[in-house]
Amino acid sequence: MDEVRFGVIGFGNIGSMHAENLFRNKIEGAVLTALCDNDPKKQKRAEEKYPNVRIFASYEALLESGAADAVIVAVPHYLHHTVAIAAFEKGLHVLIEKPAGVRVTDVKEMIAAADRSGRVFGIMFNQRTNPLFARAREIVRSGELGERKRMTWIITNWYRTQSYYDSGSWRATWDGEGGGVLTNQSPHNLDIAQWIFGMPQRIRAFCQEGHYHNITVEDFAAIYGEYENGATMQFITTTGEFPGSNRLEISGEGGKLVIEEGKLKLWKLKTPEKEVRFGSPEGMPQIPCDYTEILPDRPETAHCGILQNFTRAVLYKEPLLADGREGLFQVTLTDAAYLSSWTDAWVNLPLDEAAFNALLAEKRRGEGEKKASASAEAGENLLPRWSVNW
Repeated sequence: MDEVRFGVIGFGNIGSMHAENLFRNKIEGAVLTALCDNDPKKQKRAEEKYPNVRIFASYEALLESGAADAVIVAVPHYLHHTVAIAAFEKGLHVLIEKPAGVRVTDVKEMIAAADRSGRVFGIMFNQRTNPLFARAREIVRSGELGERKRMTWIITNWYRTQSYYDSGSWRATWDGEGGGVLTNQSPHNLDIAQWIFGMPQRIRAFCQEGHYHNITVEDFAAIYGEYENGATMQFITTTGEFPGSNRLEISGEGGKLVIEEGKLKLWKLKTPEKEVRFGSPEGMPQIPCDYTEILPDRPETAHCGILQNFTRAVLYKEPLLADGREGLFQVTLTDAAYLSSWTDAWVNLPLDEAAFNALLAEKRRGEGEKKASASAEAGENLLPRWSVNW
């Protein structure tokens, strides 16, 4: 195979961006050959933009056509696993948009289908291409900071207005999106958090639904996690603050790192803190340390970087930067946070999937139909912030 023929399933905001990147030959070894959307208006627009690309009204027809070797799944969250499983069963490679799904149960079924197929399975965690996050992962995972103590991420610059939420009936509903800021805006951050610091043993969370907006899902969330070694995680996010913050702080026995405003600040202690804590005769000593500021050494390639890596994985078996199976971690954190908030209790991991699924079903039944004040098509013009914003 000299090139990968891609089909894009879902021609909305993000799907149209992927289609454009492929059509404009921004991905070496990849070509756009098929598009699918069940909206006739979007089909017509796709036909006008891409006259040599096959357009389909259903994902089943695209998968049956033989027009693609791989698909990008950019459909509503609840359909991610349905479309991906069907694609794997047809022998296609799959790159899904975030989140991997709404329910851990669905994501596990998708992973099982990927394993059976032997095809490449990726997820669009584009913030993994940010060089500062990658450097932080190297520092933490290599033990350069010593034993992990604490990770705190305040990520509150996801500001959204009521008109944003009113732009489509599927937005900000349990039945449409499956959640709020944790499911829509923050999957990237939750993924990066576990990618660098690992998964906690248990979660306690407070998710405030409709705190700042007239919506039924959460627009503020605070998560507290505990790890086996006693380390902790704090994660705070919202769409209702302006100006917001984006500060990631990680502390270990050997120092601290902070990522903020496009730079990584690193403090490395000359003596491990624990040795000073129990060995110093002073009550409040200052521990000598080395300080370094690290700036990005390469661009954040974002969506194109993930798509290029995925293409090379198909063609040359290059290791994936974002394996689709790892989408399970972010969904687990999100579902655990919801379950904790709904039950006002700690939630241990692995997640009690049956308990979560039952309560989510109640949320969906009790929600009622949301009326949009603008058309879904108008909502597509509200360009989301896709790259890291400091």
